[in-house]
Amino acid sequence: MLELRDIEAGYGAVRVLHGISLSAAAGEVTCIMGRNGAGKSTLMKAIMGLLPLTAGRITLDGVAIEGLAAHQVPRHGIAYVPQGRRLFAELTVAENLGVGLLVRGGDAALRRHVLDLFPRLEERLDQQARTLSGGEQQMLAIGRALCLGPRVLLLDEPAEGLQPSMITLIRDTVLRLKAEGLAVVLVEQRVEAVLEMADQVVFMANGRVAEIAPARGLAPDAPQFRDHVGI
Repeated sequence: MLELRDIEAGYGAVRVLHGISLSAAAGEVTCIMGRNGAGKSTLMKAIMGLLPLTAGRITLDGVAIEGLAAHQVPRHGIAYVPQGRRLFAELTVAENLGVGLLVRGGDAALRRHVLDLFPRLEERLDQQARTLSGGEQQMLAIGRALCLGPRVLLLDEPAEGLQPSMITLIRDTVLRLKAEGLAVVLVEQRVEAVLEMADQVVFMANGRVAEIAPARGLAPDAPQFRDHVGI
């Protein structure tokens, strides 16, 4: 289980996160929702060590990971797919996957599992990442993250800007990963997608957790969506 306790972080003198506490369990999807500027992406960066904490603790299965250098966090079992994907554009699909596999010593079984999840990537192994469609690039970004063999997967708006068929594919992939026992932490703004995937929803406002609610207790017109997301 990933646990955050009273974490605070920001940029220079500007504090963005104020005492954030939440947990994400194995085999569950935790969706983070909030208006623009609520601190959702900053939270992801703080978990990954890309932004140092000024207070609080982050643990994975009881092991403290706050304070680790960003390159060490994936070795402890957390993978991150940021907004914008951030692939190595000039490298091929195979080479991008290989970068992820470096942490796992080139695990062939793990690579096979990723290609089974995304058969289209196997058809494009020798193709440069920059030549892929937006949806294919998102598959590759998620696939590269999964090549780390994580216990926790962080996804920051993975369906943003994608066509409906690709959005469906991403949703189905998240549900499959959940069934395989991963803890998935997902920043998502589309209410229907959240209700299809989430076990719990964390509503953020002004860098704080405004409310944590079980997804099964929320309707599409629930006041939380209106109050904290503006939908």
